[in-house]
Amino acid sequence: MRRGLPTVVIAGLAGDAGKTLVTAGIARALLRRGVRVAPFKKGPDFIDAAWLGAAARAPGRNLDTYLMSAAAIAASLQRAAAHAGIAVVEGNRGLFDGMDAAGSHSTAELAKLLAAPVVLVLDVSKATRTVAALASGCRAFDPDLRLGGVILNRVGTARQERLIRQALLEARVDVLGAIPRLEERPLPSRHLGLVCPSERPQREAELDALADAVAAHVDLEC
Repeated sequence: MRRGLPTVVIAGLAGDAGKTLVTAGIARALLRRGVRVAPFKKGPDFIDAAWLGAAARAPGRNLDTYLMSAAAIAASLQRAAAHAGIAVVEGNRGLFDGMDAAGSHSTAELAKLLAAPVVLVLDVSKATRTVAALASGCRAFDPDLRLGGVILNRVGTARQERLIRQALLEARVDVLGAIPRLEERPLPSRHLGLVCPSERPQREAELDALADAVAAHVDLEC
């Protein structure tokens, strides 16, 4: 699928890796720089899409290869291209998790359909060199998937970050950022996922805090 709108897919190895926090932070940080972002959520999740829309101050839309044809997905991106400089797509679940063991309708399949690079958000809690093995495994698992790099999330110490960066350098995986473990969860959640942004009168402050963290720890120029 060819489009005129630059597109990137933000994915993870599983749920609760920090995909929504990172994607929302990127959207708000880019908006601050004058870049208009078209935010998308893979799958029918309306709450994450609403947070992404609030972060970008633009409609948060859904993309899903199970619910939508390739033509409908292309049309949605084409509409976004009329008012945005980049599309940021948040994946769901783990990168290769789909309807079956073959990964049908997974985030990886959507990324390939979009011909978009994938940025992996990796929860590095209590790990160092193993992080490089996980990233390398994702790249080797599907050579047709374009891995643009990784963002380390929940980094505990400077030593841990240094060891992980060295291991990823040896594995030839680009590190695009390293976000430290935040003292408080920036976006509130409950048993079914995030609280709706409409229920959070302080959502602008929460989104600005995410943007601050991303701007300080992620290379947005790449």
